Amino acid sequence: MHPLMTRTLTLFFAALLLTACGREEPDTEALGFYAFGTLVDLTLYPAGQYDIEAIEAAVQEELEVLHQSWHAWEPGSLGRTNELLALQGEFSAPPSVLPLIERGREMEALSDGLFNPALGKLIAAWGFHQDEPEGPPPDQETLDDLLDDPPSMKDIERNGVRLRGTHPDLQLDFGGLAKGLAVERVLELLEELGVEAAIFNAGGDLMTLGRPQGRPWRVGIRHPHGGTLGSIELEAGEALFTSGDYERGYEWEGERIHHVIDPRTGRPSQGIESATVLHHDPALADAAATTLMIAGPDAWLEYAQKMGIEHALVVLDDRIEATPGLAERVQPSRDHEPFVVRELP
Repeated sequence: MHPLMTRTLTLFFAALLLTACGREEPDTEALGFYAFGTLVDLTLYPAGQYDIEAIEAAVQEELEVLHQSWHAWEPGSLGRTNELLALQGEFSAPPSVLPLIERGREMEALSDGLFNPALGKLIAAWGFHQDEPEGPPPDQETLDDLLDDPPSMKDIERNGVRLRGTHPDLQLDFGGLAKGLAVERVLELLEELGVEAAIFNAGGDLMTLGRPQGRPWRVGIRHPHGGTLGSIELEAGEALFTSGDYERGYEWEGERIHHVIDPRTGRPSQGIESATVLHHDPALADAAATTLMIAGPDAWLEYAQKMGIEHALVVLDDRIEATPGLAERVQPSRDHEPFVVRELP
C-alpha cells in the first residue's frame, strides 16, 4: 500500500542486509514477490529441502486474501464493516475482521489512545486513503471537527460476532497493525507447510521462524536517511518492525506530510523520524513502533514501558536513542554515532 518506489527501496535495503553470515555456499533459499500491497521476501532454511513454488503460491494466496479483507479503502470485508458501523445498527461482522478489532482494542488500551484504529476519517482527510497519497492537507476547521469528539475502539459494541457502532465518525483503519497480524499468519502457514526455519520480510518489517543450524539470522535496520544504522542478530520467533516518516507521504508547500498521524493534534507526528521495535508478538511490535513515533522524543520511553516493550530505538534529528535491551544487541554502522542509551522508567 506504499508507493511502489518506496516499497522497492525498502525491500532492497532489507534484502541487501540479510546475510548468510559469511558462509561461502548459501544454505538458504530466497524468493520474492508482490503481495499484501507490498514487496515481500521469504528466506528458507535449509536450501534444497522445500517445494519453493508451492510455498510461494500458498503464501501469496494467503496474503492476497488478507489484503482484500483488511484493506482500508478498497472494497472488502473491512470496507463493508465500516459501512455498517456508520449505520449504528447491529450486524454480523465478517469473521476476518474480528481479530483486527480485538487486537485494535488491546493496542489502543496499551497505548492510552495514541494508537487509535477508529480514526480512519482523519487518516483519509490527509489523503492517505488512496494508493498514491496526495494533498491538499485538511484545513484547521476540518481537523477541529474531527477532533472535537473523536471516535475510539470503545465505540464498537460487540456481542459475539455481532457488532454495533455508537459514533457517527467511527471508521476503522488498521494501518500499523494489519501487517503485524499478516506476518504472524504467514509464519503459522510456513509451520503448517513443514518449514524448519525462515525469515519473512514484508516491506522491511520481518519475523523469524526457527533459526539456521548453529547461527542466528542477521538483518540490518534501515536509517531514515538511507543506508543502515546497524545490524542485529535475531533468534527464533522474533519480530522486528519499524515505523518511519519516509515510508508513505507527499510533499506539500515544502513540507513533508507523512502517514503517521498524531490523534492528539490531528497532524503528522513530529520529533521522531523512525521507531524500531523488537518483540516476539509482531502485532504488538507493529503497533508499538507507530505509537513510539507519535509519542515523540520526550515520551517514547514512557509509552514503551506502558506497552511492555523492552527492545526499541528511535531516530531523532541529531541522535539515535535506544533502550538498553536493544542497544546491547545492535551493532551500529560505522557511518553513525553510537546510540544514546535511555533507561526505561
